[in-house]
Amino acid sequence: MPRHSRGFDTAAAFEHLRRRDRRLARWMERIGPIGPDPRWRRPFDPVDALARAILYQQLSGKAAATIVARVEAAIGSDRFHCDTLARVDDAGLRACGVSGNKTLALRDLAAREAAGEIPTLRQMAHMDDEAIVAALTRVRGIGRWTVEMMLMFRLGRPDVLPVDDLGIRKGARLVDRQEQAPKPRELAERGERWGPYRTYASLYLWRIVEAAAEPQAPVKRSQG
Repeated sequence: MPRHSRGFDTAAAFEHLRRRDRRLARWMERIGPIGPDPRWRRPFDPVDALARAILYQQLSGKAAATIVARVEAAIGSDRFHCDTLARVDDAGLRACGVSGNKTLALRDLAAREAAGEIPTLRQMAHMDDEAIVAALTRVRGIGRWTVEMMLMFRLGRPDVLPVDDLGIRKGARLVDRQEQAPKPRELAERGERWGPYRTYASLYLWRIVEAAAEPQAPVKRSQG
């Protein structure tokens, strides 16, 4: 099987999208080039990343960080995997602020890791995007969006379009000057022209929403 590298040529992606989509290109030129994400080159443990994703779900960053720190203290490690999670029982997780559903999700993740069902980083290098999605969404509490974020920001896969992401859909609405955001299926069809760099297009769609929300500088007018 072919080996997938982590990351892609963002300069090539910029030129490709600029040629393929004039509406998107106007925003790209306004925002400027987006460079490679440094996380693409950093090693990480998929199990640890998934455990943290579970703990962060539906919480503010500050609240989640507090709970993560408590769990790390309870297990005596800053790495989450089946062996370290086994050091704390369910009551201990609840005392850390982990909900019942998240506790079940962490236990399922640990059990699947112990059974060899969670691909390692090395194994993922030889898996296509959909195979990784299929493998990881079997874990309780892990949905497609969570895996797509891993594909984009940790594995650096170039052609991911999270069509269920509200920010992505809002960005597409702004690009096409529509009153309503496209539905996921419509966005998937719209995004066909962005391949094989739909990840890069997605990064711009998020940035476009931010840029559109920025207050415009007041125009200086001469006093007559």
